[in-house]
Amino acid sequence: MPVIYMLHEVHGAKVATMELEAVEDEKNGWTRYTLDTPDVEEAAPQEVKRRRGRPVVEAVELGA
Repeated sequence: MPVIYMLHEVHGAKVATMELEAVEDEKNGWTRYTLDTPDVEEAAPQEVKRRRGRPVVEAVELGA
């Protein structure tokens, strides 16, 4: 089973397990690389800022 390493500037890195898969991925902007290729980590996708959930509301004292 072949192992073909692929790289995409938005999606990062992946492994294709068939030549046909690699050919189709190349049509969608993926490029092949070897483990000897430098700067693979620099092509990883940027960290996405995510919402932190619901805002915290301070408790109110009842029945004072």
